[in-house]
Amino acid sequence: MERKWWHDAVVYQIYPRSFQDSNGDGIGDLQGIIQRLDYLEKLGVDVVWLSPVYRSPNDDNGYDISDYQDIMEEFGTMADMEELIAKAAQHGIRIVMDLVVNHSSDEHPWFIEAKKSKDNPYRDFYIWRDPVDGHEPNDLTASFGGSAWEFDATTGQYYLHFFSKKQPDLNWENPKLRQAVYDMMNFWIDKGIAGFRMDVIDMIGKKPDEKITVNGPLLHDYIKEMHAKTFGPKDLLTVGETWSANEQIALQYTKPSNHELSMVFQLFFTQLDQYPDKGKFFTRELNVAGIKEIFDRWQVALNEQSWNALVWENHDLPRAISEYGDEGAYRIESAKMLAIMLYMLKGVPYIYQGQEIGMTNCPISDVSQIDDIESINAYRELTQSGQMTKQEALDAINKKGRDNARTPMQWDTSANGGFTTGTPWLHVNPNYQTINVKAALEDQDSIFYTYQKLIQIRKQKPVVVYGDYQMLTQTAPEVYAYTRSYQGQTLLVVANLSAKPQMINLPQYGKQKALLSNYAQGIIDLKAKPLKPYEAFVIEIK
Repeated sequence: MERKWWHDAVVYQIYPRSFQDSNGDGIGDLQGIIQRLDYLEKLGVDVVWLSPVYRSPNDDNGYDISDYQDIMEEFGTMADMEELIAKAAQHGIRIVMDLVVNHSSDEHPWFIEAKKSKDNPYRDFYIWRDPVDGHEPNDLTASFGGSAWEFDATTGQYYLHFFSKKQPDLNWENPKLRQAVYDMMNFWIDKGIAGFRMDVIDMIGKKPDEKITVNGPLLHDYIKEMHAKTFGPKDLLTVGETWSANEQIALQYTKPSNHELSMVFQLFFTQLDQYPDKGKFFTRELNVAGIKEIFDRWQVALNEQSWNALVWENHDLPRAISEYGDEGAYRIESAKMLAIMLYMLKGVPYIYQGQEIGMTNCPISDVSQIDDIESINAYRELTQSGQMTKQEALDAINKKGRDNARTPMQWDTSANGGFTTGTPWLHVNPNYQTINVKAALEDQDSIFYTYQKLIQIRKQKPVVVYGDYQMLTQTAPEVYAYTRSYQGQTLLVVANLSAKPQMINLPQYGKQKALLSNYAQGIIDLKAKPLKPYEAFVIEIK
């Protein structure tokens, strides 16, 4: 496979609204990010992926865009954005933008024009259908609840929206719409960005009349065309959010010869505590053994032909410690284990802001504390339908709600965790008094330094980037052990995914010294080695 600059990169996702406020209005902004570039450089990341900073009415916190070529006033100006790109480069950091082109805001000029009449030049930028028997065209539902169709009285038709009704879906069958998107992408490429994270990109090929919502028949044709007309000749990093992609579809997106994307996110592990026939707020006991089964499957499938994206957290997911680790006695150990287990695999690591200091979910006690539109709508539907009591609905949102990842970054012990001198737009997790960047940097054994060390090992040892992967099967279901091998160098990675002590017996590796571990280690005897709760280590086999 041809070597790419992003093969050995580490990506850090910033949710700008919650990262750092520079002017005291309670909302994170671009100047706040600029203020923290030293911190990001110290961590060792190469790329920052920004969640949307475009102009938006904020119905879905910026994922409803009203102007793709302007900056949201709360975040700053285009001059601030250009300054961020330039100053980040001085720190050795590239900027990746969020590309949200499955839908726009209903306040985008395109949609404002489209609503005016059926023969408006922008009408076909969106998806409109006549009523059927006086009702919605069909029974498609929106991800945020309710019908995916919204009636527009002006023209007597319904428009499609798979998210909020203020997020009308764009019509990718229209070549003029596609060209407008490509022009916008090239506008940002010309400003010097390093690529795009592509929001729900598997939905742009939808066929609503046939109830095909993802993986439509023309999806890959559209992406190939996008590749050719925008980022393809520029050697940029592109990553698709593709909840529907299995390993075979992922290969279709990411094989270099297909000329589509650099990689896609694999997020099936996030559903291991969900019932397959219910929504994400109905949960059951986590299938810990399923974690390694899923990651092993993807490592094997993409090993020689493509590239994985390695991710635990993002702005839509619960905090990994709260979901897969232990918020209590083993918070530090489980956080380090999750980092070691994931980021020694083959692929590009993605770190979500606060993950590197072990931030956790932030439970709420009342519906009034919810900001996220998905959680608000879910609470209403779950309680009004009788599926859950009010307390059960709150418990479900505390476990799976998107606000968990969106609470402000915890920088120090000052008011609001050092995020803002004003009133924060969303509550700060009360545990900022103990979990914060300042404390992490002062403790040489903190979670932060495990992440920093993992990044350093990745830079120093090509085996981490390019090594072949092999899972070891002679372990307990809760133990994930694998090797990475490259040009005569072999690394052994062992992780206990559970709070229960486990035993491994790998006599073929003898006695070894740990390259990295989340417990103090001397020489490790891999013959009948007892593993502590959430223990993880990396060994360079001599």
